[in-house]
Amino acid sequence: MAEGKGRVCVTGGTGFIASWIIKRLLEDGYAVNTTIRPDPERKRDVSFLTNLPDASEKLKIFEADLSDPESFGPSVEGCIGVFHTATPIDFNLTEPEEALTKRAVDGTLGILRACLKSKTVKRVVYTSSASAVSFVGPEPKDVVDEEDWSDVDFLRSWKPYGWSYAISKTLTEKAALEFGELHGLDVVTLIPPFVVGRFICPKLPDSIEKALVLVVGKKEEIGITRYHMVHGDDVARAHIFLLEHPNPKGRYNCSPFIVPIEDIYQILSAKYPEYKMPTVLEELKQIKGAKLPHLTSKKLEDAGFEFKYSIEDMFVDAIECCKEKGYL
Repeated sequence: MAEGKGRVCVTGGTGFIASWIIKRLLEDGYAVNTTIRPDPERKRDVSFLTNLPDASEKLKIFEADLSDPESFGPSVEGCIGVFHTATPIDFNLTEPEEALTKRAVDGTLGILRACLKSKTVKRVVYTSSASAVSFVGPEPKDVVDEEDWSDVDFLRSWKPYGWSYAISKTLTEKAALEFGELHGLDVVTLIPPFVVGRFICPKLPDSIEKALVLVVGKKEEIGITRYHMVHGDDVARAHIFLLEHPNPKGRYNCSPFIVPIEDIYQILSAKYPEYKMPTVLEELKQIKGAKLPHLTSKKLEDAGFEFKYSIEDMFVDAIECCKEKGYL
């Protein structure tokens, strides 16, 4: 089978970001291995992946789990690059933070060891999170760059929403970069914020649900007054950009916009007056919530990457996709 640009692996293939990366890779001429969690009874519907253009010839699906780090070996074998997006998520705190973090770190290190063992993987792109840079300590910053790291001790004491996830992403990203340095493996990380826009996976992504809280939620559920945002397609393109870049280094923020909740209200109320917003503009200004920092993406743009989508594009694409999939 002709493999075009080569074969690459995308972990966590059923996720929002991973499915976008897979779509883009297939369009760009790559053959793709992807991993999904073990499904012995074959109950999980992955047709949204297998029905992608060229998937029948170029996409292979493997079962692997972060709880079993060695399970990723077969999916990495023969690949020239790996996109590691798989991550444990537990916003409801059903397990201790230490257990979540250990699974994330151990699973990632297992994947990186498989990359070394393969002798073919030239670069690993790890999908981090804005939560790994946003919580720098008790004195928040208005703008953060790649030198900033979330303060794990501060997160453990403050415990904001998603704090265990933020800790696991921070410590896993650090572990991945340190492993690369120690073993001579080319590891770079991409740091996306709230990812909005169309989604390929059937499940409504958490970031879209949060970004569309004015439409799909209630006023009392608004816990953020300023959102850092990027379109799902731009995130996928940025991952591939870093794989193909001749010499990327370290971490890259991938966040073109910082959007106040009032601006979101203006866009949605103008484009979609049929949706009765749960609040009015003056009330929005009174809401107290997290004012997320802007993740400056100058490093990524200086490297040559160009964002394609506007703020309005992100919201229109998200709303239209939600309507198509029955969420609105």
